[in-house]
Amino acid sequence: MTLLAAGHLGTDFANGTLPALLPYFKDRFHLSYTLVALLVLAQAVSSSVVQPLFGLWSDRRGALWLLPGGVALAGVGIALAADAPSYGLVLALVVVSGLGIAAFHPEGSKFAAYVSGPRRASGMSAFSIGGNLGYALGPIVVGVFVGWLGLRGGLLLALPGAVIAGAFLFGYRYLGSFAPRRGQRHPAAAGEDDVRALTLLLSVIALRSFSWFGLITFVPLWEVSLGHSNADGNRLLALMLLAGGIGTIVAGPAADRFGRRRVLLLSLVATPPLIATFVVAGGAVGAAALAAVGACVVGTFGVTQVMSQEYLPRRIGTASGLSIGLSIGLGGIGAIMLGVVADSVDLRTAMWMAAGAAVAALALAVFLPPARRARLEPELAPG
Repeated sequence: MTLLAAGHLGTDFANGTLPALLPYFKDRFHLSYTLVALLVLAQAVSSSVVQPLFGLWSDRRGALWLLPGGVALAGVGIALAADAPSYGLVLALVVVSGLGIAAFHPEGSKFAAYVSGPRRASGMSAFSIGGNLGYALGPIVVGVFVGWLGLRGGLLLALPGAVIAGAFLFGYRYLGSFAPRRGQRHPAAAGEDDVRALTLLLSVIALRSFSWFGLITFVPLWEVSLGHSNADGNRLLALMLLAGGIGTIVAGPAADRFGRRRVLLLSLVATPPLIATFVVAGGAVGAAALAAVGACVVGTFGVTQVMSQEYLPRRIGTASGLSIGLSIGLGGIGAIMLGVVADSVDLRTAMWMAAGAAVAALALAVFLPPARRARLEPELAPG
């Protein structure tokens, strides 16, 4: 699990550096809010739309090599994007990085389920903590490297992914020993598929992601619009993401004890008023509210991953690709929609729309059925 969480850290580190780079790209290429949001959309789509395809491949053939390959590609892509000489090349390299992110997640999530045992929400939370830490470290490291060396310092962003990819190659054989033998189905894959419940859950995740991508895109720019520096905005973004890591530590064990659905609903109830508090209050109160948003939203990412696998237990790689990938990518479309609103109306209205999407996610989540826990005994696969 440590190795898997480290891989998640490496890919989401690459993912988390982009929001911190956006103010620098905006200044360098004189971008509108819409073109800034297009970079976020490009990363969201490239890191999400193909994830179900990687998940299908993983379920049918196994694809352990995607773990080192994905984390390395994610880091190299975003590092080269940081110093790219044109907006078009930045956009293309963000897509390359996104494909690395897409390659890693379904296989990583599947193996996290394999090694977690009966406490799957806790195990998936441990896996998610790596991603949360990586995402939170992204803005901090960008501030150091770019502040020190300019955008050329962004080339150093490739180092974490390269080191972690090497660790995967070293532990490749050991990690592969957790995969089920041919003719067997892992206990995590026991049960019947519930496509209707999964579809409803994916809709909830997409709306929640609409809100989330709006925040990670525009929180730094919101701070700049209030007269603060780029560094101030990145620190606030890092606070939100680090709080998400703390939320993950709490939410996973709570979901194992009290139920996945109950914990998810509680987080969705809290999110809209917290976003509103950030927009209205600002200052220390707003920062505290934003940190709580991170704890609620990021903290339940692992919970929704487990729910998707339990709704579709016979195809957990596909379920992981859908919950992490496609639904989050659809939510990422919200970033460019909010960018259009910010350009045509104002940034405050875009922030209010992010809160509204969280309300819609709650309205749908009320209808989610409880996820069915997998049996612990091994099961023979048909045929």
